[in-house]
Amino acid sequence: MSKIILVVGATASGKSQIAVNLAKRFNGEIVSCDSMQVYKNMDIGTAKITLEEMQGIKHHLIDVVNAESDFSVGEYTVMADEAIDDILSREKTPIVVGGTGLYVDGILYPMTFGGDKNILIRQELEKELELYGKEYMHELLVKIDPYDAEKIHPNNVKRVLRALEIYRTTGNCKSNMQEKSKNLKYDVCMIALDLDRNILYKRINERVDKMIEAGLLNEIKFLLSKGIGFEKQSMQAIGYKEFKEYMSGIKTLEETVEAIKRNSRNYAKRQLTWFKKYDFAKWYSPNDNIGIEKEVESFLEGV
Repeated sequence: MSKIILVVGATASGKSQIAVNLAKRFNGEIVSCDSMQVYKNMDIGTAKITLEEMQGIKHHLIDVVNAESDFSVGEYTVMADEAIDDILSREKTPIVVGGTGLYVDGILYPMTFGGDKNILIRQELEKELELYGKEYMHELLVKIDPYDAEKIHPNNVKRVLRALEIYRTTGNCKSNMQEKSKNLKYDVCMIALDLDRNILYKRINERVDKMIEAGLLNEIKFLLSKGIGFEKQSMQAIGYKEFKEYMSGIKTLEETVEAIKRNSRNYAKRQLTWFKKYDFAKWYSPNDNIGIEKEVESFLEGV
């Protein structure tokens, strides 16, 4: 089974730097596992790694999707597996780094989604959408599959209709029909970063301040000028969606910045909860470079 390294953790925990260090030490290339860094022209609000920070290490799955496009975990998984295969074919070490839990699952486990396409039911759903609107369709999904509905924004009409189509075709919820193999797709060494909560929150707050100083507002204005509105999937990200009320004159810039910080801190909590479910993860302080390198070295050498 092919060996891969994963570096996971909360936002602002220092994942990118750890991954670059490991890539330099173990002849690796990096596969981004971030649901927002896939988007082009969204650099500041996603804290996208810069060319300087890459230090010459090749990074995959950054800037691969236009910001006006929807992008699913299924599409990501296909691209990630292709990138990992490419890296392995050149006898290099794949190092996956990111904090998007669903994307991590897509890399770790084979996933199948039940329910064949049903054109007649899809046509019925599209008529209902036209008559009643997207909020109504999302409420239908909440009633039959609250777990999946929580993960799908009402604006993501394509995914809402697909979930409803599966239910009306099979009588089962999409979330119930997602099956994860108990077997991992790869031989995995997962490095999970553990940072004191107060320090982590301080780093998150400082990062948001730096984003504002770097021109996040101008980045958002540029996206809006290109027709990429707040209804788009990409603009639902933390750091972007909070500006909707600012642009409408409902909130001040200071209130918007505080909302980004608060939402980012809450997201960090959810990330840590997600990664703690992996009983094979090895938890390290981001400052323990020696310990992390020894862990990875032992794994690659089969010790």
